[in-house]
Amino acid sequence: MAAAIRTGTVAVAQYLEENNFNLKTNNKLKTMKRTAKAHWNGTLKEGRGELSTQSTTLNNTQYSFKTRFEQGVGTNPEELIAAAHAGCFTMAVGAALSQQGFTPGDLTTAAVLDLDMNNLVITGIHLDLQATTIDGVSEEQFTAIAEDAKKNCIISKALSVPFTLNVSYGSKA
Repeated sequence: MAAAIRTGTVAVAQYLEENNFNLKTNNKLKTMKRTAKAHWNGTLKEGRGELSTQSTTLNNTQYSFKTRFEQGVGTNPEELIAAAHAGCFTMAVGAALSQQGFTPGDLTTAAVLDLDMNNLVITGIHLDLQATTIDGVSEEQFTAIAEDAKKNCIISKALSVPFTLNVSYGSKA
């Protein structure tokens, strides 16, 4: 049964193609660019900075030593990586389900990024996916789709740390 399941990345690419998003121009893959800016002023411990994104979802959003390593108001790079991974993964699960002809219900993913504070290295990300039951999809099918999305979502492919996944299927997301 798992062989019949499309990967999250393939599902997204097929959706874009089926909905007239031109993925190729003159036989060259088209590249999408997303931008973000960071500004920092001051020392590591007393300084502060702002992060902004092209979409303006982050618009001079504060980050500092306290928001990164202690408790402070603002964001930090590790939190943003976790959010990006949760969002990409969840979207890939939804895309794969849609490509299989299913209507995804509620999908909620929490991503926990582990940062080794002694070596200042990200050692892994754990994804915890909760999903409501989807008519016609067995727990085995759903888990296979989620496992594939874990390996193949765009952000997973960009990161070189181990990922783990816990799936709660049929739960209130």
